[in-house]
Amino acid sequence: RKANDSVLHAMARHPERIRGMCFVIPGYYREALAEVERCLDAGMTGVKLYNQYTIDDPVMDPLLDLAAERKIPVLMHAGYLVAAEDMQQQPRISHGVHFAGASERHPDTIMIHAHIGGGGDWERTIRAMRDTSPNLYCDTSGSNLDDGQIELAVAEMGARRVLFGSDGTMSGCVGKVLGARISDADRELIFRGNAARILAAQGKMAF
Repeated sequence: RKANDSVLHAMARHPERIRGMCFVIPGYYREALAEVERCLDAGMTGVKLYNQYTIDDPVMDPLLDLAAERKIPVLMHAGYLVAAEDMQQQPRISHGVHFAGASERHPDTIMIHAHIGGGGDWERTIRAMRDTSPNLYCDTSGSNLDDGQIELAVAEMGARRVLFGSDGTMSGCVGKVLGARISDADRELIFRGNAARILAAQGKMAF
């Protein structure tokens, strides 16, 4: 709650620049759902999760149901890790197969697989999400700037399901979308159009 309150404070100071996402740990059923409701009622636009559970874990179901009801996205830290050391550090990290399973159970919930550029087997995680609900997205963030990353996401998932994200590498994340071999129309969707559509479903305008 303290961390979410800090974000709400930043939103209040810069209402034309910042829209927050609420962080919770889904295993605390009643507390987590109540905190999401509190943050949404205060103006936040979605939920951000880490890796305490994979997104297809049944413990996630109440939160994913609430997200569908409130028309908000659930963005989750994700990556198809392949190194044993990385898996030991994040044994419950979600990847495309988990997202595909969760999307099959909750097709009306907007879910975002965070940072396909975060490392690991990004090709495999993108392809796993290909034949899923149109409400399942990936974002382009992450410091991994491999060539072809954006092109594969657009080819496999469609430009309407790819969202721009910067993570900690702003110039590189902007550059890999600008330099991708995709159409200007696809670039506009990634940079702004898709996010604007998600916000519009909540009755909010994009900046």
